[in-house]
Amino acid sequence: MTAKRIVLELLSAAPDHESSSAAMVACGALLGISENSVRVTLARLVAAGTLEPTGRGTYRLNTPITRHVTAWRELEKLVRRWDGGWLCVHTADASRDRGAARRSTRALKLLGFRTLARGLEVRPDNLHDTHERLLALGLDADALVFRAELDPATDARARKLWDAERLTSSYTRTTERIERWLATMELEPRAAAREAFFFGGDVLRKIIFDPRLPEPLVDIAARKQMLEAAARLDTYGRRLWERLVTNQEARRAA
Repeated sequence: MTAKRIVLELLSAAPDHESSSAAMVACGALLGISENSVRVTLARLVAAGTLEPTGRGTYRLNTPITRHVTAWRELEKLVRRWDGGWLCVHTADASRDRGAARRSTRALKLLGFRTLARGLEVRPDNLHDTHERLLALGLDADALVFRAELDPATDARARKLWDAERLTSSYTRTTERIERWLATMELEPRAAAREAFFFGGDVLRKIIFDPRLPEPLVDIAARKQMLEAAARLDTYGRRLWERLVTNQEARRAA
């Protein structure tokens, strides 16, 4: 647990991804992070451009990546029906700069691409505005992005780049874990809030890095059920934290 993780995850869950430093300090205290650590982290994230001040003592997430991450409830809307075509990204002639290469790799990972051959990343062409989103997330502008129809043998090899059966199974298991957790949660409010924070963070990372494969590669209905369960978990966790932060701020003021 770090102050940075607390700040980013709390802002990810906050309305409009904006919150006050006082609220984040209060949340940090509930998770065992000192006020000084939270305030130093806020200053560093502002300096790095990850956060932007929106008023006296208030901050908002500010980068395309954080906007992508915090829009996890909307990511399924990117999915469209797959016609069998593939979106390909050729990176061999892109910038040799290490920072640019790292940003490109991160962008491709966030949108579920896998390596088919050296310098060639692919994914099913079943997402809206993929090229634009790749560029916004940091793909090198010199990378070549194109659509392709693969021959049967290569198509079969490309489909095996993801463990689709394992993905579908993980959707079902995650849904069951969330439903079980919500049904049996009987901890006192502070303990429940801490557990919701860690459990919810794990679920959200799974959603954010999911490749959003189409049918027939995965069971889309199972993925949607997982997203619906995650939304219920998120709502429950928000309510817990709102009550605790309000009480914490009141005690600090007193």
